[in-house]
Amino acid sequence: MQRGGTKMGNVGFIGLGTMGGPMATNLVRGGHSVKGFDIDSNLIDNFTNQGGKRANNCAETAKDVDFLFTMLPMHDHVNTALFGQDGAIETLKKGATVIDMSTINPIESDKIRELLKKKGIKMIDAPIGRTSKEAKEGKSLLMVGATEENLVLASPLFQILGDTIIDCGGPGTGARMKIINNYMTTILNVLTAEALTFAKSMGIKTEICLSVLNQTPAGKGHLSTTYPVKVLKGDISPAFMIDLALKDLRIGNALSKELNIPLILGNIAQKAYITAQDQGRGKQDWTAIYESLLQQTNVKNLD
Repeated sequence: MQRGGTKMGNVGFIGLGTMGGPMATNLVRGGHSVKGFDIDSNLIDNFTNQGGKRANNCAETAKDVDFLFTMLPMHDHVNTALFGQDGAIETLKKGATVIDMSTINPIESDKIRELLKKKGIKMIDAPIGRTSKEAKEGKSLLMVGATEENLVLASPLFQILGDTIIDCGGPGTGARMKIINNYMTTILNVLTAEALTFAKSMGIKTEICLSVLNQTPAGKGHLSTTYPVKVLKGDISPAFMIDLALKDLRIGNALSKELNIPLILGNIAQKAYITAQDQGRGKQDWTAIYESLLQQTNVKNLD
């Protein structure tokens, strides 16, 4: 989607912290009338100093708005903000749209949507990617779960908040995509720490380690290197066989034990490669680990 769009109705924003504060401020700068609330009064002060309007509770934030954003840490916080004492549901008008940008369990998000629907209120799940830096710059990535109609209505607001708006495929899919994203990145964080620790334990300077890893799939990532040209194209002819990948992984795991380095992910990954071998995939490309997992879970191919 391109940035831009016409100005819209009044906006409420609940949650003015590290991410929500800059986003609410950007909506103000985009020409919208925005009421903001947070349990931290200092954050409300910061917001009003940027031209936002003060609200004293969630119900007041939601009164007479067309769009109500929530950006909160836990699903309990979202529930309380919407349905608790002085909650937004007390004043939200029929036809208004709640846009939840929180990272919460998608099942809980579905429940919230159903409760709002009973009151004639629409909901979009639109968690964001990237950091507070991009939030301040209006360059967030938005993972949107919405009906086509609701996405069109909210897109002018989204285009103020981010430079990458991805329609994830209907209500609830944005919340699900965010969990997938964070699942992968949080595990990669541990893997990165393990690899750098492993390197140091063997006397490899971090600078040298980075120089090598950043020029191979290890650092570049399989999603941008091996997977697009192999398994995602239906090609599992071996560029690097599962048998060889398992052999190398076993060497690494054995060496880490000798050095007393706790490579947790390495030992778990070894089990996945052994399972693939047991399925008769040893001579297939190592990206066939993906097909091995699909085989185990019986997940239907939606592509």
